Amino acid sequence: MPSPATKATTTETPRPFSLAARAALATALVLAAFLGAIGLTLSKTNADSALNALQDRLQNFAIAYIAGTDVGRYGRPLMPDATPDPRFSRPGSGLYAVVLGDHGFRWESSSAIGRDFGFLQPLPPGVRRFVGPVDTRMGRLYYYSYGVALDLPERKSVHLTFTVAQTEEQLASSNAVYRRSLIGWLSTLGVLLIVLQLLLLRWSLTPLRRVASDMSRVERGDSEHLDSQYPLELTGLTGRINAFIDSEREQRTRYRNTLADLAHSLKTPLAVIRSQVESAANERPQLRDALLDQVRRMDELVAYQLARAATSGRQTFAAAAVPLAGHAEDLVRSLEKVYAAKNVLCEFDIEDAAAFYGEQGDLLELMGNLLENAFKWANHHVLLVAKVQSQGSRLRPGLWLSVEDDGPGIPDEKIEKVLQRGVRGDERVQGHGIGLSIVQDIVRAYRGELVVDRSPEFGGARFSVEFPPG
Repeated sequence: MPSPATKATTTETPRPFSLAARAALATALVLAAFLGAIGLTLSKTNADSALNALQDRLQNFAIAYIAGTDVGRYGRPLMPDATPDPRFSRPGSGLYAVVLGDHGFRWESSSAIGRDFGFLQPLPPGVRRFVGPVDTRMGRLYYYSYGVALDLPERKSVHLTFTVAQTEEQLASSNAVYRRSLIGWLSTLGVLLIVLQLLLLRWSLTPLRRVASDMSRVERGDSEHLDSQYPLELTGLTGRINAFIDSEREQRTRYRNTLADLAHSLKTPLAVIRSQVESAANERPQLRDALLDQVRRMDELVAYQLARAATSGRQTFAAAAVPLAGHAEDLVRSLEKVYAAKNVLCEFDIEDAAAFYGEQGDLLELMGNLLENAFKWANHHVLLVAKVQSQGSRLRPGLWLSVEDDGPGIPDEKIEKVLQRGVRGDERVQGHGIGLSIVQDIVRAYRGELVVDRSPEFGGARFSVEFPPG
């Protein structure tokens, strides 16, 4: 039954918007607010202008009726036969004329016949009034009223009030047409401005995209530095990045050289101690065996600590990808010679694109320890599987690597204990129990996961390592 030994879980935070997306969104919001304000202003201005034009038009109609009106012999007003607009002659046209006079005089245009204008009131001579919109039985109306006094020779003047009215629908229809046209033009202008802004943003952010592209090439190992020519604002940043890359590489090289010097310094005293102890073969054999055992243990521990310290881990500026197939075959050929007496058959299931993004020494240490452990415990079969993990939008694909055998396997309750440094699965098997601990250190250094369970193919142990996309 599978039982994970170590498993690290991480929670990915949502990715923030890119600079281009932020700028485009801000521009779109500002542009929408700006064009909206312009649209409201123009719409209000057009509505006021249309209302003033309506007032002037109604006033002109009223003056035209006043100019064509005459007074008969007996002081009765004589209205003109011709109308200033044909709509005054068409019933229900929406344009009406009404005249009120002394002694209950009332005249209406043909368009006003059957309409209720009882709300109109006579005005004193010289008074003008523009009202609207008002709610009436005919709908909402705008009307212009003008009070006049027609003077007659040797007679009393005749007081008349001329009113010209128009329904609101005509004004509202004109405003609606203007608003639709305005919205269409402003929307087209907004889209064009947004497209233009996106093009400008793309051109402006080209140096940043070039920096990102050059960084990707450095991470993949295709280039040593950021080599492109950048604008003045970015030269300081790119120069510091190049300095950081050089510093990281120099520090790693210096660290490894120091470790190599330490290894040589420790190996010589240990070799002398071992030689002196082995030369005293006949003197106190128990002490000799104990000292040799401790020397071997010290040698193993030094090798382990050096391997652990030399583990590079996941590097931002790594070398090129290390393919698995060739190195796996070399390791297996060496192990088949060491364990030739067991006649172990090692099978491969390695995808062509399977590669390790890190140091070659770390890969060899990882696969070597896992394969050696499998050969040590296997009866006759070992299986090595390597598959590429989907990378999505990441720069480097992930890797899933597993080694399984047909040995006795590891009981669930002993998995944690076996992975501890210096602990062996069986004291009768030669070794110091540090190989799997080195594997764990390498896996952790590359932010991967190590899972130990039972092989579904052979029934023995299976060690699975997963490195996430980088």
